[in-house]
Amino acid sequence: MSTVYDERFATHPRDYTSYDTDRLREEYLVPLLFEQDTVLLTYTHVDRMIVGGVMPVEHEVLLETVEPLKADYFLERRELGVINIGGPGCVEVDGTVYEVGTKEALYVSRGSREVKFSSNVKATPAKFYLNSTPAHRACPTRKVGQGDAQVIELGSSETCNQRTLRKLLVSDVLETCQLQMGMTELAPGSVWNTMPCHTHSRRMEAYMYFNPPEDQAVCHFMGPPQQTRSIWMANEQAVISPTWSLHSGVGTSNYTFIWGMAGENLDYGDMDGVKPCELR
Repeated sequence: MSTVYDERFATHPRDYTSYDTDRLREEYLVPLLFEQDTVLLTYTHVDRMIVGGVMPVEHEVLLETVEPLKADYFLERRELGVINIGGPGCVEVDGTVYEVGTKEALYVSRGSREVKFSSNVKATPAKFYLNSTPAHRACPTRKVGQGDAQVIELGSSETCNQRTLRKLLVSDVLETCQLQMGMTELAPGSVWNTMPCHTHSRRMEAYMYFNPPEDQAVCHFMGPPQQTRSIWMANEQAVISPTWSLHSGVGTSNYTFIWGMAGENLDYGDMDGVKPCELR
């Protein structure tokens, strides 16, 4: 069992325009989220969100603190969102065990001292995707199943963006400090997500793409609306979206993605819309 982490610093939008493909990927792409019996974490200084994943196979895996937190335990000053994209598994929080099935979520309170992850079946391990943000107060730990989510149907087949959005860890469903997470699934034949797109300088965001067909990919768009750049992404990779950046993508087939947000407010509708014809 081990924990592996890296650290990313915030960038200015003027600096980002000079980045080539390799530098864009180095700064914003999280290329690996799941490795057997290992916690993989990326700490970004953009609203100090942590993006990561854990795939327990042979034994349960403990969420340990990491050096940048300067904390006695991981959730000493943080809250945690967990969404399982693998087989059924369990998350144990200070002795209480929560069964978390595929595409179900768990919110874990600030102050929880011990968090452990396990899979129910070794042959089909759970894959727990993690987002964590600083929290100034504790909110109750709670599981959110698919039936508990707030579901919104968006887009249309005519614009190739028909999709089902499930708000899982948001203020309309449960109490959180600043973290918000949900999942969006594109219908067959649709490939565009978050289009028309938007920015929201009050919040940063991270996207994690998964379940495209084998050998397919997603092209993620970022940057100020008049200075867009793209990052090609494979299955089970995440991308960091700074507060000044839009966040949208198009796939070579349909797919599913998880979005996580942190920042100034919990108003999901706080967006500055951008029309497709205005993009550059």
